[in-house]
Amino acid sequence: MSKTSSRRDRLLQRVRHARHPLQGWQRWAVIAGQGIVGFVALFAVVNLVLSLSTFRGEDPLARTVHELRVLWFSPPDGQPMSPAAFPTVYGRDLGPAPDTVAIHAFLEREAEDGVFLLDHVMVDRILKLNGRIDARSLPSGVYVGAHALGPDGLPFVPVTKFLAQYLLFPRHAYILVVPEAGPAIAFSASQNAKFGIDVHPDQLSAEVAPFTPQAYDFPSSGEALHEMTRITNDPAQVAGAVQALKNAQARLAQEGLTYGLLAPNSNTAVGCVLQGSGAISQQARSSILLALRAPGFGAACE
Repeated sequence: MSKTSSRRDRLLQRVRHARHPLQGWQRWAVIAGQGIVGFVALFAVVNLVLSLSTFRGEDPLARTVHELRVLWFSPPDGQPMSPAAFPTVYGRDLGPAPDTVAIHAFLEREAEDGVFLLDHVMVDRILKLNGRIDARSLPSGVYVGAHALGPDGLPFVPVTKFLAQYLLFPRHAYILVVPEAGPAIAFSASQNAKFGIDVHPDQLSAEVAPFTPQAYDFPSSGEALHEMTRITNDPAQVAGAVQALKNAQARLAQEGLTYGLLAPNSNTAVGCVLQGSGAISQQARSSILLALRAPGFGAACE
């Protein structure tokens, strides 16, 4: 028997026959704590695998490098974007300083390919060019966006934005309408308290507002990467989408639903609006993948 095997056997014997330093409730408290830590670690590993394997496109490695660059350059709330951010992230595809026409063509190609990223670095460039998000840069259509949730301010955001993107797999969904003329409009759902409404703070409600840096779901440091899916670019449907969202907002206010962690929640509201418009079927809305990406998305509509 080798010396290595002998040492390993002696170590195993010591572990097997060792007396636990704690007894009674303290021992079980430690065991429970270890179990919780192990469960959280397992959950994080599973989410990391899912985050790196879902909706990655034809070149998953390039997609991951792109995401890491955006997260690296995305500044905390109130701080300017680095001048090197856009050339580093998009220089190979668009050059260091593309105009609005080039960005529009690029995002049109991305939207045609399926799920694409609308990130903090890109929207910062668009705002510098046009002052707002509209059809000059982002092709006209109705989009569903999904993003991780995290704080925007220091000292937490430099670390939490990476953790939120890769280890906290569930996403928060919203609807974005980009009309042919005028600013893009976002439909965001959450608790009243999140929108600054003091009455019934736990009630599920929605906000329909221009897609600006002050909007609830606008790309920011803690929510730097938004996965976007264009569900229609039909001019007639796009033209009526904003009014349809306002009607859904009014219905949600009348229902007076209490926000739930899993459902009914913001993702439930978005899923029901999409199903009611015929953009997505109940079967697709309730699929396992969608449920994982946006918990509550597939819950029953009232």
